[in-house]
Amino acid sequence: MAVDLNLFITEETIEGDADAEGPLADATVAVKDNISTEGVRTTCGSELLADYVPPYSATVVDRLTDAGATVVGKANMDEFGMGTTTETSAFGPTRNPADPQRVPGGSSGGSAAAVAAGEADLALGSDTGGSVRCPAAFCGVVGIKPTYGLVSRYGLVAYANSLEQIGPIAGTVEEAAAALDVIAGPDPRDGTTRDPADAEGADPDASYAAAADGDVDGLAVGIPTELFEGADERVVETVEAAIADLEARGAETAEISLPSVEHAVQAYYVIAMAEASSNLARFDGVRYGNRADSDGNWNESFAETREEGFGAEVKRRILLGTYALSAGYHDKYYEKAQDARAWVRRDFEDAFADVDVIASPTMPVLPFELGESLDDPLRMYLADANTTPVNLANLPAISVPAGEADGLPVGLQLVGPKFGEERVIRAASAVEDAN
Repeated sequence: MAVDLNLFITEETIEGDADAEGPLADATVAVKDNISTEGVRTTCGSELLADYVPPYSATVVDRLTDAGATVVGKANMDEFGMGTTTETSAFGPTRNPADPQRVPGGSSGGSAAAVAAGEADLALGSDTGGSVRCPAAFCGVVGIKPTYGLVSRYGLVAYANSLEQIGPIAGTVEEAAAALDVIAGPDPRDGTTRDPADAEGADPDASYAAAADGDVDGLAVGIPTELFEGADERVVETVEAAIADLEARGAETAEISLPSVEHAVQAYYVIAMAEASSNLARFDGVRYGNRADSDGNWNESFAETREEGFGAEVKRRILLGTYALSAGYHDKYYEKAQDARAWVRRDFEDAFADVDVIASPTMPVLPFELGESLDDPLRMYLADANTTPVNLANLPAISVPAGEADGLPVGLQLVGPKFGEERVIRAASAVEDAN
């Protein structure tokens, strides 16, 4: 009897352009349910938005359908993108196709699991602190977190604006890169976007898919000791074998240090929760979402709506974020977190003066068993130790399958300098070819 993996919240279809030609013609896509789809429910995995139907589609959805792809459903996710396991969804947890008794990672778990289960050719996720790369690693597929500003966030329900990016998930590096070719580029509706082709010396005809050629001869790969320390030995062995494959293909490796990443998780969660407390203030039952049946005044109705509509993890992050921004604590927490963020960015800049890409385990652990981390949120937060520094520095990264440990997928993370997507895609394709 087949196991219900609970991949989709909504299984409505948005047809692609039937006349489109190119790499995405006839492709099927699962879209994370915090990305707006005109006429199709967009719930963010929350009871508060269970019936919300947006009047417009996100730029990335329009670009995919214009390229011929068909949206086959809205993928399950951690509520408002807050989680590492896709267990905080109001619609129940998604299961990992590799082992249905384990989580698929999060918060884009439904997207990665849909691709891994063969229910979609491609998927879109959003990555605030690893939410594309984590489920890609746990489910044994490819996930790309683009440079901040490469892909429009118009139509993405905001969690932490300064950190998050929409990224593609696919079964192969070339397929993920082809999807990135379609969704990348400036958008007049998102003032944070920019066109890397405008940079001095850039090739305006460059293709991310064409970069998936496996040619890493002479590529300098940095190995940060801090991102291997404390990782599960089985994960480390699998990732080291994948790095050895890169060396066998002509890459050169060197040990490097990123001392700031010791503080990255703490800085990330202070910043992300602070931004979330502001962004989620709009969900009050008046402007957006379901409203509680209350006989009280506006303040009482507001409180009851949010009490009923938000899950425990979302409430926790709103409360902590509000506290970090409150009078007397802003300097103590939020400003220090921003200082740590600048330190992380400088460490990466210094590292890329000597190496082309940086390699590490995507996740330091194997996929959790269902329910294993729900009672210990701190453990869940610490699992993001290798992915959050990338978001703090607004850099591109990819998770590519490195192999398996005890029958479970392990991901290799490759990080590049700003707008260095071609580098990480080329290196990832070499790892993929070796496997």
